[in-house]
Amino acid sequence: MQPIISISNLTKTYKSGHQALKRVDLDIRKGEIFALLGPNGAGKTTMISIICGIVNPSSGTVTADGHDIVRDFRAARTKIGLVPQELHTDSFETVMATVTFSRGLFGKAPHPAHIEKILKDLSLWEKRNTKIQELSGGMKRRVMIAKALSHEPQILFLDEPTAGVDVELRRDMWGLVRELRESGVTIILTTHYIEEAEEMADRIGVITKGELILVEDKSVLMQKLGRKTLTLNLSEPMTTIPAELGEWALTLKADGNELEYVFDTNAERTGIPSLLRRMSDLGIAFKDLNTRQSSLEEIFVNLVHTPAGEAS
Repeated sequence: MQPIISISNLTKTYKSGHQALKRVDLDIRKGEIFALLGPNGAGKTTMISIICGIVNPSSGTVTADGHDIVRDFRAARTKIGLVPQELHTDSFETVMATVTFSRGLFGKAPHPAHIEKILKDLSLWEKRNTKIQELSGGMKRRVMIAKALSHEPQILFLDEPTAGVDVELRRDMWGLVRELRESGVTIILTTHYIEEAEEMADRIGVITKGELILVEDKSVLMQKLGRKTLTLNLSEPMTTIPAELGEWALTLKADGNELEYVFDTNAERTGIPSLLRRMSDLGIAFKDLNTRQSSLEEIFVNLVHTPAGEAS
């Protein structure tokens, strides 16, 4: 399937000499939720700004639904909705007026029913005649989302959309994201709330220091780079780990009352059964056991602190 966004050899160097993006290549599939993760200053917002035509690239090409973002800017931009990090909208306009005006900017014919649905989905309908300056910060964020959706884009960028907003808006927004994805809209989001990416995303991209170091299906990423921890609650405390258990690299915890075994998914079928058999042979009993899988956040932190070339 032809990607809805295709990025090839994209770079961006500012006049100060700072290289924000370094030869980024990325294809984003139609209808997926793609989460772009990276620390502050990694290049996430720069990449989004280039795709949306806000920042000019230094080199490389980007197409949106087959339209080159430079040569065919108007057609490409019509396909895109953007919810930026910063709140900026006309303070003296009403909610209805500013969202309706945004639709007109893209040359779309009036569609009151569509605007009404968006405002209701974002719990803004009761505020439709309220001036923007009178809204709370969370409500202003909702207006930004409504504006981005006003022209029925096929691609929606959400740049830190839930940063500093209330739980209710976060819940409303993720419900709307799922609904949009079901209708075929492609969602690209950046977020500091990595648990949201873990719950929502189909694929994960990790960018650091301007380099896209990894792009992977979320489930494959969790399987390849995730770790599991087996904790055994011992029937009797231990002071030292017997040499016969050395091959499992165990750790004593909780004053000798727990044995901890950290393993990857490849060792799950063989490592645990053989460990438990050896413990039984040695007469080491345990009362309980549990396993915990590493989170996407732990994988992300490990990736961005791994020297280039070692991430795989």
